[in-house]
Amino acid sequence: MIDIGSNSIRLVVYERHARTPTVLFNEKVLAGLGRGLAATGRLAEKSVEAAQKALSRFRRLCDQIGVPDLHILATAATRDAENGQEFIAAVETICRTPVRLLSGRDEARLAALGIVSGMWRPDGIVGDLGGGSLELVEIHDEDIGRGQTLPLGGIRLQEEADGKPARAQKIADQALAAVDWLPIGKGKPFYAVGGTWRSLARLHLHQNGYPLNVMHDYTIPAEEAIEFCQLVARRDPESLSMIEVVSRARRPLLPYGAAVMEKVLRRTKASCVTMSALGLREGLLFDLLPREVKREDPLIAAARELSILRARAPAYGEELVAWTDKVFPAVGVDETEYERRLRAAGCLLSDIGWRAHPDYRGEQSLNIISNAGFVGIDHPGRAYLALSVFYRHQGLIEDSLGPRIRELAHTRLKDRARLLGGALRLASVLSASVPGILPQIEVRVQDGEMSVILPAALADLDGERLRKRATQFARLLGLKAQVEISI
Repeated sequence: MIDIGSNSIRLVVYERHARTPTVLFNEKVLAGLGRGLAATGRLAEKSVEAAQKALSRFRRLCDQIGVPDLHILATAATRDAENGQEFIAAVETICRTPVRLLSGRDEARLAALGIVSGMWRPDGIVGDLGGGSLELVEIHDEDIGRGQTLPLGGIRLQEEADGKPARAQKIADQALAAVDWLPIGKGKPFYAVGGTWRSLARLHLHQNGYPLNVMHDYTIPAEEAIEFCQLVARRDPESLSMIEVVSRARRPLLPYGAAVMEKVLRRTKASCVTMSALGLREGLLFDLLPREVKREDPLIAAARELSILRARAPAYGEELVAWTDKVFPAVGVDETEYERRLRAAGCLLSDIGWRAHPDYRGEQSLNIISNAGFVGIDHPGRAYLALSVFYRHQGLIEDSLGPRIRELAHTRLKDRARLLGGALRLASVLSASVPGILPQIEVRVQDGEMSVILPAALADLDGERLRKRATQFARLLGLKAQVEISI
């Protein structure tokens, strides 16, 4: 897919069309098509030349990779320019593919669908900040509500404000005042999409020494985000701490992105800002999926795919899900729907580190899960998954576990991670991590004692190691443990 924006032109090649598409190749060029547009009404010749050169390279790369289905999207700058149609005609000649010119309504809808595809039951307002425009749209789960396009893109705002962020704040405030439905975002997350806002959040993440370098679902409380945006808007970007984590090409627009975000958060009275790595490109892919695929849980789909690629027996992960579905209620563990889906993902991911040396399986699994391109999961949930699989391999001790990852999960989730880790360790000595065994084994609790019940055909599995693992798991629940052989 080629996305022709007002600031950047990006090629993203996906492995296949799936619920959680995996990126094979990703490259962008900051052509700046929107520069000077507000003053001249036309795409600048220098920007058009840079864009066409980038597009020639992108078409060649698509041919080399063997891309069978190319989508080309064009947004605000091309839409608003007098010579936009002329530019589109040249693009279609270079790329040998029709260009889809998006309206402001199209942009808002696809950005919202990008959030639907990558967030678990979103509820709030989505904002997609490009170089030429800001698209705002309300969202509740899969329902997309009102939307509005405003001329507040970073490049356009920088030019209209004559390079003065203080003036940009006033322009943004006046434009947002005309959107009378923004108060519906009160007390809800504001979902932020767009390269400038991601750069802003990356700067915040590094300044705070955050334990994960994962931008998707990175969340900042609204008051803190407002203070940070005020700081960025009134300072020379080069003077900011950790500015080196932001590309030089992105830095000049940071104050203007910050000005818009501050005013959006004040107008909506949002509870927080949540960053999204997914936007209109992923929204288009999601829109093209069959209905039954859209209904899949993106986290479970991604965990299942990683299990297929890395686990020694993916079917064993599926059996773990079904087995713990029975064991957790049997031993008195109550779970929310959110926690149940996390547990299912943890089961599917439990064996992805098996090829590593036994001493490092837990650490390797933790690192993979902590930094994987999962969607449909927040950062506390990501910490839960990483911790539970770490415990499965390293044991229920934390001597070798760095403290930072634990900070992301609240007390209840940390407890649930230890419980799942204990259950996974018990399952591994019962089954040797191969399918076909767990469905035959039952776990019951009566009078404060947990019984692992083996059928007579599996009686030889009983032994010291099994009893030790059963005792460890039971102790987490305040129970005693025993192994029984059914007759």
